[in-house]
Amino acid sequence: MQGKLIVLEGIDGSGKSTQFKLLTERLEKEGVPFRKLVFPRYEKSSSSLLRSYLSGEFGKEPGDVSAFAASTFFFVDRFASFKTDWGEYYNNGGTIICDRYTTSNAIHQGAKLPENELNAFLDWLYDFEFRLMELPKPDVVLYMDIDLETCLSQMKARQVETKTTGDIHETNADYLAACLLTGERAAHRLGWMKVRCLENGVMRGFSEIHEDVYNSVKGVLQ
Repeated sequence: MQGKLIVLEGIDGSGKSTQFKLLTERLEKEGVPFRKLVFPRYEKSSSSLLRSYLSGEFGKEPGDVSAFAASTFFFVDRFASFKTDWGEYYNNGGTIICDRYTTSNAIHQGAKLPENELNAFLDWLYDFEFRLMELPKPDVVLYMDIDLETCLSQMKARQVETKTTGDIHETNADYLAACLLTGERAAHRLGWMKVRCLENGVMRGFSEIHEDVYNSVKGVLQ
């Protein structure tokens, strides 16, 4: 009996991880059975290639590695996790809630391509991971709909708080702008549900956004 797979998706600084935390904490309090996953799994050996890529070992700009090659780095980590961690639980009917998934490649790798090549890439990505490699396809993808200025502001605040610097994706504003545009196009083509993060150009409250997220997944979990 196949389970359910729910994915929260968005570019860096979109508030995605905050919404993932609020959703999973609420479901835990309500006694809903599920497992939560966060990708990439930087602490695992299966993420070695993607860590090298993000740290700039293969080139200092995102475009130095093709969308197809970089996508396979991230795929390996997801494949390993499915085979060694959550596959049996999912195949026995369990619910999985993910912070990022294949959908992140749609945004962050698709942003490297010209618009007239994007749809072919998205088709290849879903066919490769879900048909050929037999990873589960999400039942619902919640995409954080936001603007670049807010994302950059929230990323800067996070980096100051954690005393960290970003990877080659996070430090390139032009690339992040391309990711936002690509995310909009991917959401339309792949049928993702948009979560409105702004009201009149201002970030909505996290609890208000959370209610939209919760109500969007409630029906899937029943």
